[in-house]
Amino acid sequence: MKIIECPRDAIQGLHDFVPTVLKIEYLNELLKVGFDTLDFGSFVSPKAIPQMRDTAEVLEGLELSDSSTKLLAIIANLKGAEQAVAFDQITYLGYPLSLSETFQQRNTNRSIEEAFQNLNDIQALCVKHNKTLVTYLSMGFGNPYNDPYDEALVATFVERLVAMGIKIISLADTVGVATEEEISELFSLLIPAYLHIEFGAHLHATKETSKSKIQAAIVAGCSRLDGALLGYGGCPFAKDELVGNIPTEYICDVLDEMNIESKIDTEQLQHALSFSSKVFG
Repeated sequence: MKIIECPRDAIQGLHDFVPTVLKIEYLNELLKVGFDTLDFGSFVSPKAIPQMRDTAEVLEGLELSDSSTKLLAIIANLKGAEQAVAFDQITYLGYPLSLSETFQQRNTNRSIEEAFQNLNDIQALCVKHNKTLVTYLSMGFGNPYNDPYDEALVATFVERLVAMGIKIISLADTVGVATEEEISELFSLLIPAYLHIEFGAHLHATKETSKSKIQAAIVAGCSRLDGALLGYGGCPFAKDELVGNIPTEYICDVLDEMNIESKIDTEQLQHALSFSSKVFG
């Protein structure tokens, strides 16, 4: 099971700017834990996400030589992708594609069809530069905007992404509307149909419902799980009251309870949890 830690998702919504040096210190603590991937920053407009304006500088301060953790950067357009592929340290580029027309406009200022064209160009760029594109299907379990949504729509999006050659698709419950049954049903529909695709879950939930949702995704065959220490974060473009990320430590607890092996160093995880108070207060 791959655990993806998402400090970028947790930090980007903070009101006060987190100093670059402190970001670097925190990320270096996370790099010792044993996560498969670290969603560490983004190459997006600094006006839209001012908290991430120092991503390139942060990257230069990361201590990667003794860590097996791979780096993922979020991008929202071709310009951001062109910036990201220039860094050898980055393995994955993450792109948020929404099943909701309303949210796609709010999140990337373009239509769904424009986003698909964007993705096609970014995928070609990733192939050229030996990077891997991770597509996040935001609003993957429904949306609060009354935009069309059903499992057939999700399957259609996945089919188009697979046709582009994209091999990692993460379903994102951006506003925390999914039930355990819906998570199970959707992954159980998609995973057997696309055995060569790596499906992930980027779930937002209350702490009370997090563990049952994690279990539902795992049992349905999900092979990568996103989390953020202590459940910090949530998409700042989703709606006014955010539902937090799945706490990473809950993912680790569930994996232990289900006797599923992970590469997490529990002692280093505790160090990172303690250090997080310096970032989030």
